Parts: sequence; structure tokens; C-alpha cells
Amino acid sequence: MSQKKKHLMKLWPIIIIAIAFCTIGSGFYRDLSADDETYKGLKIFSDVIELIEKNYVDPVDTKDLIQKAIQGMVGSLDPHSQLLPPEAFEELQIDTKGEFGGIGIVITMQKGLLTVISPIEGTPAYKAGVNAGDIIIKVDGESTKDMMLWEAVKKMRGPKGEPVVITVVRKGAAKPMEFTLVRDIIPIESVKHLVLKPGYGYVRITNFQENTSDDLETALKGMEAANPLKGLVLDLRDNPGGLLNQAIQVSDVFLDKGIIVSIKGRLKRHTKEFNAHSDKVKREYPMVVLINGGSASASEIVAGALQDHKRALILGTTSFGKGSVQTVETLRDGYGLKFTIARYYTPNGRSIQAQGIAPDIEVKQRFSDEEEQPAEEEEGDSLLKEKDLKNHLEADPFESETQEQEPEIKKEEKPEDKDTKDKKDKKNRRRTEYRYGPLEIEGLQDDNQVMRALEILLGYEIFQKAHG
Repeated sequence: MSQKKKHLMKLWPIIIIAIAFCTIGSGFYRDLSADDETYKGLKIFSDVIELIEKNYVDPVDTKDLIQKAIQGMVGSLDPHSQLLPPEAFEELQIDTKGEFGGIGIVITMQKGLLTVISPIEGTPAYKAGVNAGDIIIKVDGESTKDMMLWEAVKKMRGPKGEPVVITVVRKGAAKPMEFTLVRDIIPIESVKHLVLKPGYGYVRITNFQENTSDDLETALKGMEAANPLKGLVLDLRDNPGGLLNQAIQVSDVFLDKGIIVSIKGRLKRHTKEFNAHSDKVKREYPMVVLINGGSASASEIVAGALQDHKRALILGTTSFGKGSVQTVETLRDGYGLKFTIARYYTPNGRSIQAQGIAPDIEVKQRFSDEEEQPAEEEEGDSLLKEKDLKNHLEADPFESETQEQEPEIKKEEKPEDKDTKDKKDKKNRRRTEYRYGPLEIEGLQDDNQVMRALEILLGYEIFQKAHG
């Protein structure tokens, strides 16, 4: 597999985007015309377009109709197959590169408002004083009302040295604040680390991009040089995935032999096994891997490989359950087609699709200033999972044929009161800020899952000494 192809093989969770029309070429239609049923279907489609174009009560845009038809066709396959317009295709490629030109903020659309989740430490936005929670109302004088998230991102990204003006509303400020920021190269930091206490390291991987495995090696070497590591906490919580080859290489850092992951598709070239290799640096210290409902695809490959090889103990809550592999093919005029080519399986042959990785020890995340809920009221991971997505693939291609479908039981949803909703919103904001903000020991000490993982590693050392 070429390096370029590896870089385009993706395992991201669903991204909701606008779909635009793109043709693949006349040869495509010549191939389809050989299939009589397909040809008849295309003829019906052509007839419908013509009738609507000529007779519908209001004038219609034919291109728009075809765009929506393609959107329906590709979207009906599974939640992760998409036709990418040039802007979305470009953003997808940038997300894997490791850096881009911009101002250095993580943003989201919250209640229809473009909201800053966190400024990235050391960037123009961070130095200028942009704060988490700021609402961006204008970019270069243009209102962000009704602006798509990717449009706002595109307006704020650009070549290094070029200025951009953002206008924000801040809670407690009497009037909007204006920041003139000079764009710089913003590194996408996928690996963060620190020492929890002498001999015990912590590494957080936020996504899997081109340089993730190299950055992980650098982080480990730095911590190992200071003190021989007695244990490591590897945090994959809320990691949505990324590049397949990086998930394999990260797993390989901790494994010396055996299968890391296998992928099985309809075509022979999409069916293969990826194996671990013996490393010069032997890393045999005990590990605890943290996962939750936001840990998806590439994260699940790493967690599943380390769990099956009994290399690490998995702690947290059940992962997202995205066990499918996507590839991205480049089309003409800057378009891309992302579609599913295979399912992946852990070393023991487990399919994670729509099931997820179950932790060895279940521990729900809670911060010290949060009230402890009764067990029957504790919601744990309320995040949307792969199995909740429309048209999701089954765990096994033959599962739907060999197993009877259980009737769906619709749960009665209780209306949330304002206090409960505010608590949920606060918790979600905190999780996001925690992921993108600077890594600080105080924050980790306030995180019950991290502290539980450290306790397990410390206990293992005591046990070893007692029975050594």
C-alpha cells in the first residue's frame, strides 16, 4: 500500500456535511449500461428530473436536485460514506496533516452561535486573550449568523502572516470585543503528556494524524529518560479516530508480535492482517488505557489490540463501536468520495462494529465538584453510539441473515428539566475544554478515571514487590 493511499484510509465517525454534485466520467456510464436493470433505473431517474424541471409548480435548480439525489444514494449506504465537496474534502485532508495556517482556536456551533471551546496554547488567539466561551459574531466584518461551521473555519484559516479580524461577545463584557489576529502555523497537537508522579507517565492522544506515532515515541522517550517508567496511563477518551496506519503504528509501539488488527472487505485487496514487530526499545511496563463512548475507530483498534494481547487493562466505559474502514478517492474538480471498504477485527477476531470495546473495569467519569448520583440515576456515557446511527453496518456481514431481528422497543423519553439540561451542557463543555485545553496536573488530579488508573498501577507495583 502506497504512503498516499495509507494517508487516505480513514476511520472517522460521522461528519454531517453538505453534498455537492460530481460526475466520475463517461466510462462510468458505459460500464453501467451493460447492466440492463441499472440502465433502466437511470432512465427512470432521468425521466423524473425532466418532468420536475418542466412541470413543477415553482422553478427548480436541476443541479440542486441531482445533488440531493446523490446525497440520498451515498447516505443510504452507511453513516460514514459521503460525497465530499471541495471545501469539505480540503478540510478532511488538513485534519490529517498535523498543521495549518490559522489563529489557533477550537470552535463549535452551540445553540446556533459560533462559540470558542478553547484557544490553543501559544497561538495568536491565545496570546491575544481570546477566551473559552467567547461567541464569535463576526469574521472580517461578516456576520456569523447562519454561517456553517466549516465556512467559519475556512474564513479564519489562511496563509501565515495574513491578518483576520474577529468580533466576539463575552459574558460580563459591556460591548463586543474586536481582535485583530495575524495568522500563524498552528500545529495540530495529537499527543500530550506529563508525569503523574515519578515513574508514572500519562499520555493523551486526541486523534490519529500523520505524525501521531512519532510524537508518541518522542513523548515516551522524554518520560523514560527522566525516570524509568513503572507504569503508563494511555488516554484515548473522546478520540474520534483518524488514520489506520497510525493506529497500527501506535499499537506496535507496545507490542512485539502477533496480529494488531485485521480488515475484511468484499474485495481481496481490502482483506489483510497487520502484525506487530519486535522493537529495539522494550516497553514492558504495565499500562491502563482509558476509553469512553467518544473513543471511536482508530482508538478502538488500539484499545482492542492491547486488550486482546493482555498488554493493557482497559478502564472507563464502552467505546463508540465504529468497526468499519473508509477510503477516500479523489474525483474531478476537487471533489472526493469517502466510502466503506471493510470491517476491522481485533486480534481475537472480535468485530467492534455497533458493539464497541467493553472495558475490563467500568468507571464512569466524574469530577470532584460534581454531585454523586444514585446508581439508578447515573447516566454514564450518554453519547450517541454507532448502533444509534441510521443505516449502520451490522457487526458481521452475515449477521442479519443468520440472526432473527429483535423487535425494537421504544423507550419513553422523560422531558428534562432546565437544571438537568444545564448540568449536561456544563459537563459536555467541560469534557471538550478538557480535551483541547492545556494539559495540567491539577486537572488530571481532579479526574476520577485518571486517578483510578494511577491507583491500579501503584497497586500493581506493591503487589509485585510483595510477591517478587
